[in-house]
Amino acid sequence: MHIHLALRRHVVPLLLAVGLVLTASATAHPATPRPVPLRVATYNIHAGAGEDEVFDLDRQVRALRSLDADVIGLQEVDVHWGERSQWRDLARELAHRLGMHVAFAPIYSLDPEPAAAGPTPPRREFGVAVLSRHPVLRVRNHEITRLSTQGENPLPEPGPGFLQATVAVRGIPLDVYATHLDYRPDPTVRAAQVADMLRVMDRPCPFRCPAHLLLGDFNARPDAPELTPPWATLRDADPGAPTFPASAPDRRIDYVATSAGIALRRAWTAPTGIASDHLPVVADLHLTRR
Repeated sequence: MHIHLALRRHVVPLLLAVGLVLTASATAHPATPRPVPLRVATYNIHAGAGEDEVFDLDRQVRALRSLDADVIGLQEVDVHWGERSQWRDLARELAHRLGMHVAFAPIYSLDPEPAAAGPTPPRREFGVAVLSRHPVLRVRNHEITRLSTQGENPLPEPGPGFLQATVAVRGIPLDVYATHLDYRPDPTVRAAQVADMLRVMDRPCPFRCPAHLLLGDFNARPDAPELTPPWATLRDADPGAPTFPASAPDRRIDYVATSAGIALRRAWTAPTGIASDHLPVVADLHLTRR
């Protein structure tokens, strides 16, 4: 009994001291959060048609599946748009067939054709989309400067189609922006669009802003003057190869761009053949908890 009490008098204080040392050590040297891997891609799907102008969604599903990407930004997405894509909803159909969540932002949303069948035919829409293996928490369709292709003598004016999809990647919120910039040789509209996008992405947040990605067809080469501003705050995940036209690419106009809080491991163009008139850009990233 006396031996037991003596041991308690010495051992208990010793255990308390060891616990305090371990606690202090853990506080002084907190465990570094493990980075979260994420594969992303951007792909202009040419409204479901290949470079051969043949509509073949099965071919594009195979191409998209081969990327094995967690998040994919899509451009030139038809939703009940017309005969060229068989009046199908490409955004939802691709998401369903790939087992992914989807967010869609129309650039154009037009009344149905007068001869459309059914009592309430859907609107004819064309725009950009984000496919995600991770849950989509919020979707916003922002306006940027547009020069419409749907009317005569258009003037630059604000129009929708700059998609922001907030996804939850293993508990980390991530803002994914998908865009398709003006295709005309005159860079004036593209320059205005770049400025508009940066204003949207730089908006203050009520709390700490999530890291963000910008995925899209910029319709400009990396050294184009109108693309200089984004690289002040974003990193170009350069695949080291051209992306257009798909069969004999000679220029890079498709981009994955990352903000702070995202580490780039590698980027490449995927060999998807002529499933579209563009090649996809794919990037392996690491997200860090902030």
